[in-house]
Amino acid sequence: MSSLSAEMTAAEMADPPKPGRRPRRWFGFVGAGCLVAVGYTDPGNWATAIAGGARYGYTLLSVVLLSSVMALFLQWIAARVGLVSGQDLAQLCRARYGRRTSLALWLLCEVAIVATDLAEIIGSAVALQLLFGVSLPVGVLLASALAFAMLAIQLIGQRSLESVVAAMILFAGGCFIAQLAMANPDWHAASQGLVPRSEIIANAGLLWIACGILGATVMPHNLYLHSNLLRTRGQAMASRTVEHMKQALRATHWDTSLSLAFAFCLNASLLILAAAVFHHHGYADVESLGDAHRLLSPLLGNHWAGLLFAGALLACGLSSTITATLAGQAVMEGFLNLRIKPWQRALLTRSLAIIPAMAVAILGGDSETTSLLVLSQVILSLQLPFAVIPLVRFASSAGLMGQWRLSGPLQWLAWLIAGVIVTLNMVLLWQVFSGA
Repeated sequence: MSSLSAEMTAAEMADPPKPGRRPRRWFGFVGAGCLVAVGYTDPGNWATAIAGGARYGYTLLSVVLLSSVMALFLQWIAARVGLVSGQDLAQLCRARYGRRTSLALWLLCEVAIVATDLAEIIGSAVALQLLFGVSLPVGVLLASALAFAMLAIQLIGQRSLESVVAAMILFAGGCFIAQLAMANPDWHAASQGLVPRSEIIANAGLLWIACGILGATVMPHNLYLHSNLLRTRGQAMASRTVEHMKQALRATHWDTSLSLAFAFCLNASLLILAAAVFHHHGYADVESLGDAHRLLSPLLGNHWAGLLFAGALLACGLSSTITATLAGQAVMEGFLNLRIKPWQRALLTRSLAIIPAMAVAILGGDSETTSLLVLSQVILSLQLPFAVIPLVRFASSAGLMGQWRLSGPLQWLAWLIAGVIVTLNMVLLWQVFSGA
């Protein structure tokens, strides 16, 4: 069993208890959604949401909503595939595709994980700079070191790790509630922003930010991670009867839905805050996290606003480091059948991400960090089809999933989402290379 299997406690691996203890029995399937959802609130989301809200007001709120719905559906599929098949997405790709295709998918996924880790390093470094006044290069080093401190919690137990991550995200949520109360947004305009507009596709600037939001919200490595987490939990089921599988899928569904719904609220709050404060006051060019922090308190007339902003950023940056490391383990084990310790995986990923992060911190400073954050999210968006298409194929396979396969409207919806993602990426590439 993989290193991620340590999350299953002895109680969770025991024989199924009596029906009266059903809530406790299926509690073992709750928590994976929290670890996955935290990846949807990383600093990359902050950069794209702030840039989009400051420049275009509430217009891109519809993109946040649609991206979150797509993410919820795809994560639900990934969890379903892992739980029912007993294999995660990476293992299925290695088993069902040729060696060259499998290696290519692995490399693309590793690029996405490094891009994610890059966003987390930079975001955490900026937060440390804002809170404690350290230089950006020192913040990069401290953020890299703090990643290993977060991983040490896993030694106590997976449940402890999930609890700490959940607490940090709840703290960030509290910070956003307080900031929104200070900002007093135009909720009517925000509700109108939930309706998609054709100009998002026609306008190159809007589309660039929209693809960044898509990449920051629907994260490819999270699909691999979620399938892996549910694979290990599914393997620990003492009984895989139809009734037990239904109950496990139901628990997984609620865990995923509630966790990602909370992540959507955080991401929407970011964009609404930027629109209500920066766009409303004519600061459409606010893109960097540092500028956002400096302007929040004066514009809102409350010195706590900047502190809450920096504290929430640090909480999101540190907690999301866990997602990238666990996803890296799942990908490496699944594609290469290579198992390494979490700290070794974190060291490998951070070594690749810290070079560009340090270069930007030294040479570019605060103004370039946001550009790199948005670019990292666009990279994630471009990698999405290579994870989504195999996932939908496996989930629709009768031979693999049996009665639990996607069929009918659900299958059509899954392929529609895959088509939207591919189309958006093709339009983005055309605009980038044609200069449109």
